Amino acid sequence: MRYLFLLNPTAGKRDCTAELAPAIQAAAQRAGIPPEKRKVVVTQYAGHARELAAEAAHTAQADGEPVRIWTAGGDGTFNEALTGAQGCSLAAVGCLPFGSGNDFLRTYGTREEFNDLDAQLAGSEVDIDLMQTDLGLSATICAAGLDAQVAYGIPQFRRIPFCGGEMAYALSIVKQLCGHIGRNVTFTIDGEELTVDCLMCAVCNGRTYGGGFYAAPEAQPDDGWLDVFIIRRVSRLTIARLLGMYKSGRHFRNGELTEQAKPYFIYRRAKCVSLRPADGRGPIVATADGECAPCDAITAQLKPLAGRVLLPKPAYERFMAHCRERGFDVQHGEFGADMQVYSQNDGPVTILFDTEE
Repeated sequence: MRYLFLLNPTAGKRDCTAELAPAIQAAAQRAGIPPEKRKVVVTQYAGHARELAAEAAHTAQADGEPVRIWTAGGDGTFNEALTGAQGCSLAAVGCLPFGSGNDFLRTYGTREEFNDLDAQLAGSEVDIDLMQTDLGLSATICAAGLDAQVAYGIPQFRRIPFCGGEMAYALSIVKQLCGHIGRNVTFTIDGEELTVDCLMCAVCNGRTYGGGFYAAPEAQPDDGWLDVFIIRRVSRLTIARLLGMYKSGRHFRNGELTEQAKPYFIYRRAKCVSLRPADGRGPIVATADGECAPCDAITAQLKPLAGRVLLPKPAYERFMAHCRERGFDVQHGEFGADMQVYSQNDGPVTILFDTEE
């Protein structure tokens, strides 16, 4: 097995590479990983992590040797590597949280668990659903409206001293509330069409975005469904109360909207969601895992179990226990290891297909 670490020097508020690179080498040595099997690379430009992950995945597929890829950065860097490794069954991607938001990990565990290099190397992989959107692949949430406008404005605040992910998000909210809020939007949700005077909406595979806002507090990224939350347009005074509810996840409990949230929220579960502005005011700002842009329309299509991700050991063990609680017969082993498989077939003909494709 090979190990590749992709370090983004521009993620977060400071360059992590100087201290992180030697720490990775030390952890790999403690784990008994030979020097020739591990590589640490500092990315040089936007999209570089995607290129490096794609190259590593291609090599793994050609050589038949699994590769584990970690990104040190934010959700955008992680998403780049996940996109690059797409389609390779021998590649899995993990994240080291050195960005401003790092919302992907919040579905599975804590920043401390994901920062533990020994736990990362001792962890394992799980398959999760992904979304294909007009902004690219997404592992967490695709959003549009006020929340996306806020995300669009976050970068200008991130370099302010003591202004991390949640603070930058809050400051961007204040700026957006000073302008025009709300859009008339037409949604198509698994064939159901509805037009809503909408403040914002989120199509969720994971649970959080915006540096820790729990849009979908009960989302399961491996259940074959997207959780869709639409917030109706409300007054500026009501927005503050709704955002407090939205941030903490108090709008949703036990598979349904809370009584407090029902007047303001619409909830659906779906496999494909499309939306387009219906007010003639031009494109709507949308965001998905670090990518943010004005769009004439946006579609999020579920890709069941299309992503293979790495979890640190405590998060992986918790994930396995949760699967068993949900009634699945779950076994685990070493990623990419040889297996002895016994198959008993009862029938007149058994056909074996052997192909490199």
